[in-house]
Amino acid sequence: MYIFDTHAHYDDDWYDEDRDVLLKSMKEKNVKKICNIGATLKGCADTLKLIDEYDFFYGAIGVHPTEIEEIEAMGEEAGLALLREYLAHERVVAVGEIGLDYHLDSCDDEVKGLQKKWFRLQMELAQELKLPLVIHSRDAAADTYDEMKAADAGQIGGVVHCYSYSPEMARQYVDMGFMIGVGGVVTFSNGRKLKETVEAIPLESIVLETDAPYLAPVPYRGKRNSSAYISYVAEAIADIKKIPVEGVYETTYENAHRLYRLTM
Repeated sequence: MYIFDTHAHYDDDWYDEDRDVLLKSMKEKNVKKICNIGATLKGCADTLKLIDEYDFFYGAIGVHPTEIEEIEAMGEEAGLALLREYLAHERVVAVGEIGLDYHLDSCDDEVKGLQKKWFRLQMELAQELKLPLVIHSRDAAADTYDEMKAADAGQIGGVVHCYSYSPEMARQYVDMGFMIGVGGVVTFSNGRKLKETVEAIPLESIVLETDAPYLAPVPYRGKRNSSAYISYVAEAIADIKKIPVEGVYETTYENAHRLYRLTM
C-alpha cells in the first residue's frame, strides 16, 4: 500500500519549525511520493529547493490566480521566461496551480481579465513544454471550463485540484481528459457535492491530494494538514464507492503516475 500525495504546499511557512522532521517521517506512513505545488513565484523557487532536497518529491510550477500581481508587474516576456526557467528542472512534472478564482469581493472585471490572461499564457506554456496542468477554480465554473476548452487543454490533460463543482461538470472534465483531485473536503459533513462527484466518476479518474497545510480531513479539520492524514481521504472514497480501501490506494497511486507521466 503506497500513497502519492499529488498536491501539497510544504514550502508554506506553517512548516518552518519542523519541516524536515515531518517530511522524513512520511515514508513510514506509506507516503511514497509527494508533488509540491507552486502558487507564487517565491513558492515556485522554494519548490525547486524541496525537490532537490527530498528524493521522493516532485514539483509543479505556476502562479495561482490570486497571486498574479507580481508576475504581471514583471511583464509578460520576463514573467514567462522565469517560469520557463523553473519548469526546466528535471523533477518538475506539471504547470500549476493555475486557473481562475472569483471568490474575493475585490475580484472585479479588471482582475478577472488579468486572471484569464495569465491562465491562458500558462496553459500555452504547458502545451509548449508538453506538461500536464494543475487547475485551480473557485467560484468560476463556467469561465474556467470555457477557457480550458478554448485552449484545447484536453490535448495535454492534468487535474482539476480541490474539485468543488457538480458531478455533471466533473464528468465533462473527465471527458476532456482530466483527473479530479479529491482531498479532505470529502470527509466534511458539508462536502456533499464532492461526495456525489466521487460516486459519479470512475475511480480511475481520481487522485488523492491534501492541499497541505490546508483542508485537513476530519478528525483534524481546522488543524495543519499533512500527507500523513491522506488515509482518511482514501477511507472516505472507499466508503462512498463501497470497495476495499486497498483498491483505492492501488488505483489512485497508478492514476497519479499517469497524471504526472512518471514510471511506477
